Amino acid sequence: MQHRRKPASAAAPPAAKQQPARRPTARLSLAGLVVSVFLIATFLYSEDVVKAASGSSGSSSGSKTTTAAAEVGASGRARSPDLRVLQEAAHQDVEADALHARQEAEEQEDRDRKEAQHEQQQQPLALPEGVVPEEELVENTKRQQEEQTQKQPPPQAVADAAAIAGCDLYRGRWTFDAAGEQAPLYRESECEFLTEQVTCMRNGRRDDSYQKWRWQPDGCDLPRYDARLLLERLRNKRLMFVGDSLNRNQWESMVCLVQSVVPWGHKTLQKFVNNGSLNVFTAHDYNATVEFYWAPFLVESNSDDPQVHSIMDRVIAWRAIAKHAKNWKGVDYLVFNSYIWWLNTFEMKVMKGTRRRGHQQQQQQEKERWSKYALVDRPVAYREVLKTWAKWVDRHIDPNRTRVFFMGMSPNHITPWAWGNNGGIKCAMETQPISNDRTGRLDIGTDWRLHGVARGVLARYLRRVPVQFVDITGLSELRKDAHTSVHTLRQGKLLTPEQQADPKTYADCIHWCLPGLPDTWNHFLYAHIISPSPPSSSSQDH
Repeated sequence: MQHRRKPASAAAPPAAKQQPARRPTARLSLAGLVVSVFLIATFLYSEDVVKAASGSSGSSSGSKTTTAAAEVGASGRARSPDLRVLQEAAHQDVEADALHARQEAEEQEDRDRKEAQHEQQQQPLALPEGVVPEEELVENTKRQQEEQTQKQPPPQAVADAAAIAGCDLYRGRWTFDAAGEQAPLYRESECEFLTEQVTCMRNGRRDDSYQKWRWQPDGCDLPRYDARLLLERLRNKRLMFVGDSLNRNQWESMVCLVQSVVPWGHKTLQKFVNNGSLNVFTAHDYNATVEFYWAPFLVESNSDDPQVHSIMDRVIAWRAIAKHAKNWKGVDYLVFNSYIWWLNTFEMKVMKGTRRRGHQQQQQQEKERWSKYALVDRPVAYREVLKTWAKWVDRHIDPNRTRVFFMGMSPNHITPWAWGNNGGIKCAMETQPISNDRTGRLDIGTDWRLHGVARGVLARYLRRVPVQFVDITGLSELRKDAHTSVHTLRQGKLLTPEQQADPKTYADCIHWCLPGLPDTWNHFLYAHIISPSPPSSSSQDH
């Protein structure tokens, strides 16, 4: 079977359906489309970047946009983004913001400055806080200089205090000051704090010559007394006398020496505080106190009652000091003495046992406590008591804060034949000191053994705390004229004319009139207190 051959025209498809003719045309259109899209996208991206830069760079950015458009127009395509251009644009934004802020701040400051100047023109000038006007500054400086001048010792006082260094103040002579230029240091009538026990002129003594003797050391002069300088030294401090009625006598003298420059109403005196053992004078403007604490033996004894202590049968507890000593802590100047109460007997009664046992049984055991004792020779007992005292001082006193003094023995004058008055009666009617030019030993009954014991204990048992020994004994032995004698009290009452006529019974030849000898003792203290610096342990008067 023969196939029929198809004609040529039938074998070839129509021209419209020929794929080779259409494929080239389609391939060219797709490539052009892709290129066009790419160019348009690139152009738009470049235009956005240029616009962003133009927003911060002002008029210069317009030229950049024009340049970019020209470049696109010239080349037919846009350049790819440049990272350097972007960073510069960002920096320019920051700098532009900062510049703008700075300009605004400067403008605001300029406006504030102009407003402040306008306000200052309308109001008085106000100084910044903490700045003192020049006039007030000058006034404050002047006032401070005046106050400092008052606090500083006068140049002459400094020179006088320095001059006594190395000088034995207690070796010299009594000199009569007829004009009263340096003695007395105050008037009896000017000191309202004196007790009747010591106001001899008020109590009937007719001569006042005992007030006009001043002590002149050999080789130096005592510094001239200045009450204000002493009070400056005592500012914010406590001065305390501790001991027996002779130390109370000296305390009254010191009160009178300082109170004279304190205005009325700015000074007070409290008596029998702290269970009666303490008297306190206060100079309020200086916050200074001058105090007296009753402890006749320094250690505990059956004579510790400050108001009822006239006990002939005296007993001491020579190791018991804490009850008294607790009142001495924190004091800036301590002045101790103990002598006159030791002279009642040749042997001292020393309690067996040193401390109380059981506080609750104290009252029941008090009499029994003091009834058990041993008899000890006076110098031995005195040494043991001072050892107890010295050990306490060395352990408990801060030498950087507190200065300590121990007064020598205040003598009695009950043996007139010792100074050549064979017809005399004790110290009655004596109006002159014993002569400075006297030759030979003066024996008026002073127990010099206790004087030696005191110096020995101070030298041996005080290693850490220097104690100044104020050696008043020898110079005071010459002052038979300065006692209260019959111009005083007896058991709290002034002597009657009948009693005054019986000096053998009633003359007090132990205590001293004021003004009088205790002022000289305090003049020694004054010289030490105003001295430039406390004495070292090597220079203390042991």
